[in-house]
Amino acid sequence: ALAAIPAALLAQPMPGPGAPANLSKADAQARAAEMFARMDANQDGKLDQADRAARQSQAFARLDTDKDGKLSQQEFAVAQARREGMVAGRRMAGQRGPGDGRGMMARMADTNQDGAISRDEFLAAQGKRFAMMDADKNGTVTAEERQAARAKMREHMRSMRGANGTKAGHEGH
Repeated sequence: ALAAIPAALLAQPMPGPGAPANLSKADAQARAAEMFARMDANQDGKLDQADRAARQSQAFARLDTDKDGKLSQQEFAVAQARREGMVAGRRMAGQRGPGDGRGMMARMADTNQDGAISRDEFLAAQGKRFAMMDADKNGTVTAEERQAARAKMREHMRSMRGANGTKAGHEGH
């Protein structure tokens, strides 16, 4: 169930257009709390499979434009084109997309290993990520610090994939 939780859940909330380039710890915590509240679809104080199912149901309802309970080829094609446009836009902006480390990040946040992420676990994970990005430890993360942290994480993930790929390629020899 945790693998289904988007990577954005644990990623440092990024300021949108017109937002300040620097983000204080208090601002980051407030954004994380708002994100958690949006993602907790059934308002039970944890993110789990039930929330994922609720979000999927809502997404299906948005895609099923004729409300017949199924997706036609046309409805599916429209959804696919929209998704591809969003992925291309994220790539052009240098942002990560869904699936980039989400399972690992969710497992790390689930500190009590109960298969769900509580609000406290969610905020603690966000706090750790903020502290990691705040290179000068002044309580504010600048755009430069975010970029450096992203580059470091990308390199780490790349090296892990390389190590796993090498290992998997030599199994049984």
